[in-house]
Amino acid sequence: MVAVTSGMLVVFALVVVTMALFVTEAAPPDVTAIGVIVGLVVLEPWTRVDLQTGLSGFSSAATITILSMYALSEGVRQTGAIRVLGDAVASFTNGSESRLLAAVVGLTGPIAGVVNNTPVVAVFVPMVSDLADQANVSPSKLLIPLSYASMLGGTLTLVGTATNLVASEAYAEATGLPPFSMFTFTPLGALVFVVGAGYLLAVAPRLLPERIEPGNRTGNYGVEPFLARVLVPARSPLVGIPAGDVSDDTYRDLNVDILDVLRGGEHFIAADSDREVAARDILTVRGDPATIRRFCDLADLRFLPRASVTDAELDRPDRVALVELVVPRESGLVGETIGGARLRERYDATVLAVRRRGGDLIREHFRDVDLRAGDSLLLQTTNETARYLRDSGDFVVTSEVADEFIEDNGGLSPTAFRAFAVVAAVIGLAALGVVPIAIAALGGVAAMVSLGCLSASDAYDAVSWNVIFLLAGVIPLGRALQLTGGVALISEFVGVAATYLPVIAVVAAFYLLTGLLANVITPVASVVLLLPVAIDTAFGLGADPFGFALAVTFGGSTAFMTPIGYQTNLMVYGPGGYRFTDYLRVGAPLQLLLAVVTTAGIALIWGV
Repeated sequence: MVAVTSGMLVVFALVVVTMALFVTEAAPPDVTAIGVIVGLVVLEPWTRVDLQTGLSGFSSAATITILSMYALSEGVRQTGAIRVLGDAVASFTNGSESRLLAAVVGLTGPIAGVVNNTPVVAVFVPMVSDLADQANVSPSKLLIPLSYASMLGGTLTLVGTATNLVASEAYAEATGLPPFSMFTFTPLGALVFVVGAGYLLAVAPRLLPERIEPGNRTGNYGVEPFLARVLVPARSPLVGIPAGDVSDDTYRDLNVDILDVLRGGEHFIAADSDREVAARDILTVRGDPATIRRFCDLADLRFLPRASVTDAELDRPDRVALVELVVPRESGLVGETIGGARLRERYDATVLAVRRRGGDLIREHFRDVDLRAGDSLLLQTTNETARYLRDSGDFVVTSEVADEFIEDNGGLSPTAFRAFAVVAAVIGLAALGVVPIAIAALGGVAAMVSLGCLSASDAYDAVSWNVIFLLAGVIPLGRALQLTGGVALISEFVGVAATYLPVIAVVAAFYLLTGLLANVITPVASVVLLLPVAIDTAFGLGADPFGFALAVTFGGSTAFMTPIGYQTNLMVYGPGGYRFTDYLRVGAPLQLLLAVVTTAGIALIWGV
């Protein structure tokens, strides 16, 4: 019988507080993780975590590998190679919804097995949205399957997700056995992917609603009533004023924006021009309908009631772009107001609407609106700025932007082939055991930079540092549970309950428990906390710990039921117009199905 000690109670208290902060997001997860490190080391007499152990998460092989894989994935993304698939997919689908869905699932999964799935989804979202518009299919039918397919694909290899790498190191530490190799669980991953893909193709379309109307961004964001066309008579006081200054000077308090100016058949965007307003110009104005009328009275403008403003007027391929953005968790603008972020001044962009996580729409008074992770923004800007926004790291651009990485002959540039060769070399060296995966990945980053596939600054910018700090915090927390005997205590209680169940049922229980935790905290944190418990339980039952470790690893990769469980779910939340319940409706049956498939697969392939 394991005795309860004061050290256990202190660590359990830290675990509870940490999980509460993760769930409520009272503080960003990476900030919470930093606080965990500080708490563990300060409370060393009880936690047994000294300075070296507290900082061990930063030197962990898993952390180094994940950091490197972000940079390698960015090198592949910058070549534009994945985006080239858009033309091939368009030719294959030929306007068919079922073919488009099959292409999305069939391409995303295998690619996410070798390239980190977060940048894969970031590249695919605008491509899929554009193809959905062309095929007259609601993006809502495709984007959750895109996210889920990337998560399923991440189970194919060791480097598919951060969860796999963390589980590999935790398994080696808890058992003293070698960590997972590159393709250790590929047979099970392939089984899970095939079954999951079948579900996404056959069942998910029947469960997913059409939240977004294809090809109608202004309608989907409900901004059409807030847009109008007005004519500038010669007597208007706006004549002679730079178009970009109208909203910033005399009429600032009205909360109206001049979007673009039509002059003699030529459009120019107001925020990106210093040209002055002239008589007979037609202005596109954004604002509350009553405020627009008041603006017309004050500026002596003629309201044009029959001149509707649609996507076609706001999104012109030659110059003007109507762009959708998602604010990712790692964005430096989270917590800032739109006014404080100075989007109009810094990016020549005018915000038209904001969709909150939960579906609430904001279409006016943007200056005081704070930016939150998961927010979707609809804005008008230039094509050049849209490309800059996509590469800035503060936003994920979810509408198609023209790329410049394709050769004139329609093929890929030599840089793309070099990038693919580097990634193949990293995977090959690690798979053959020539060097550890962390060293192979670091060498790959150096090769990417040396071969001109990626600049050093882009390599640093590609890393999701919030994920790195999250890892650095939860890894020593798991270590503290082991050092104080907390893992042994929990395992003893689980072992008592497990005596009444067959071993395979206990494996399934760990899969489900990890998956449920991953939906409300993070997959990495759930794996770090539960994998040592699962392994200790296996030893107590006289079972093979490998099967238990796989159940936890795969359970951490199935955070299907909430938009907050995994980053890719959050990335498609706004562009798909989803509600929280959509993830539960589609994700819960898939999670239960894979609990059966994964458990049966472990038993059949390796035994328990």
